[in-house]
Amino acid sequence: MAKKSTGPSPVLHTALGIDIGGTGMKGGIVQLGKGKKSGRLLGDRFRIPTPQPASPEAVADVLAQITTELDARDGAPAPGFPVGVDFPAVIQDGICRTATNIDPSWIGTDVDGLFSERLRRPVRTLNDADAAGLAEVRFGAGRGVHGTVLVITLGTGIGSGLFRDGQLVPNLELGTIELDGIMAESRASAAARERDGIGWPEYAERLQRYFSYVEGIFYPDLIIVGGGISKRPDDYLPHLTLRTPIVPATLKNNAGIVGTALWALENLPQASA
Repeated sequence: MAKKSTGPSPVLHTALGIDIGGTGMKGGIVQLGKGKKSGRLLGDRFRIPTPQPASPEAVADVLAQITTELDARDGAPAPGFPVGVDFPAVIQDGICRTATNIDPSWIGTDVDGLFSERLRRPVRTLNDADAAGLAEVRFGAGRGVHGTVLVITLGTGIGSGLFRDGQLVPNLELGTIELDGIMAESRASAAARERDGIGWPEYAERLQRYFSYVEGIFYPDLIIVGGGISKRPDDYLPHLTLRTPIVPATLKNNAGIVGTALWALENLPQASA
């Protein structure tokens, strides 16, 4: 007897996502759609060290190298399909507005325009923490959560993404708020823990003050912690006491790639399928 059909399989699309970091630029082909495999990378990531100095033209050249590699792989989207790129700065309508952790020459650069011209295809950029948060809300720890979700990434600095019923409120810079009299990311980032040589219990005390403060501003329904330390949640989460449920990110180092590919798919007319 033939097996009964359960209906058409969910449509999956692929898109390119590229993450620009301080030490490395990495990209991948991302499966997107409504199937169980959505939000996953198709094949391995491809990484090239970030050029030094990381000027706009130098970064654009490396971006082109990564895109060329990914385009040649099986499963890559059609040539000319939009590319999503995340960037460690405030991006407003494609323009770079800040340069806290990047070369100052980026301020005022039309990043969308520069990358689109270099790749000869549409490019859509967004803040790196926003990209990681978008991936977590759609495919990771925040999937299906209604209300307000706050995503905090702890790494070289502190990144933050705010979502209301799955919709992004862009460019939330919660690493710049004051903690213990100085900028929060100078005290509570993962890099600050390593720099100061403190153990996890002492670091958790700093995180407690930080998360208690932002919790009192936004009253989120869920807090997701991303960045490198999301791999070690048992070292700090049990030490935190908050009203809000707080959980580690699940997509780890792929979150930025996944989120920015989704951003390109959903925010450019050419990306509609």
